[in-house]
Amino acid sequence: MPRLILSVVYRTNPPWTLPEEYIEDIRRAAGDAFEVYQAASDEEVAARLGETQIMYGWHLTPQDVARAPKLRWAQATSAGVDGMLFPELVDRGIILTSAVGIHAIEISEQAMGTMVALTRQFPKFMRQQIEGVWLRSVTSEEMGELYEKTLAIIGLGHIGEALAVRAKAFGMRVLGIRRTPAGYRGVADEVAAANRMGDVVSRADYVVALLPQTPETDKAISAEVIARMKPTAYFLNFGRGSAVDQMALEMALSTGKIAGAGLDVFAEEPLPIDSPLWRMENVIITPHVSGMTPRYWERATELFCENLRRYMRGEKLLNVVTRETGY
Repeated sequence: MPRLILSVVYRTNPPWTLPEEYIEDIRRAAGDAFEVYQAASDEEVAARLGETQIMYGWHLTPQDVARAPKLRWAQATSAGVDGMLFPELVDRGIILTSAVGIHAIEISEQAMGTMVALTRQFPKFMRQQIEGVWLRSVTSEEMGELYEKTLAIIGLGHIGEALAVRAKAFGMRVLGIRRTPAGYRGVADEVAAANRMGDVVSRADYVVALLPQTPETDKAISAEVIARMKPTAYFLNFGRGSAVDQMALEMALSTGKIAGAGLDVFAEEPLPIDSPLWRMENVIITPHVSGMTPRYWERATELFCENLRRYMRGEKLLNVVTRETGY
């Protein structure tokens, strides 16, 4: 019996189910070396786990690993692998790879769009449009520009670099925070380590968080960091909600300590209906959709197929998640 690649990319929501054309791409990459099976239910996953050597998708639990004695490698279809690096996987030496890098275009574009929307008062004008009101009461000072403003990117990885490139095209100055700033060769004007975060955000007109969910990043955007921001600055988060002290952020927004926010991720999702963030006119909320794009599965499967070819040749895989960093 040939070795098995088990694709577990299925949901009742069609955008999160892998189209057949990409299953065919995997079959072409696998050739005769692997059977490729697209599961469509939890029952189908359970039935094939015992034969599975490679798993492609987000459906991976300690129970799955226990039922998959032949599993050698799991390719996640998300950049974040929150909770997947559990002891059962690590202790068996199973390789876990992420989809880091495939979200750079759409998330960086959403970040730029949100900055423009906040700066040019789109939320106010959208409310007026809904009400059918023509009201030119906005002042010149309220209608800002991105040009010559300073952007701080907290988490200057693949997405952060794509955002930096776009921000530079708008004439912005870009500061970045990286886990390892030494050797950086991108377009940012200045890069520092996390211990300088307070200094970096204090000089920024826009702060964009792009941090993964790890113990190290938990509430890294602390009350102290938020307090260092300018009262005219905007905060945006497209990483993980766990990286932000949300209560401190809500307080800063409600008291005018910062100018506004654009939030795609939250400490609790869905965002509870009683959250004060819903009712703040200086906040743009999107429901964790910044990573969505018509080309999602194209890019995720292209990455998986490249890793599959490397796996079959015995070469190092891309985006291997380490126990030390959690990503």
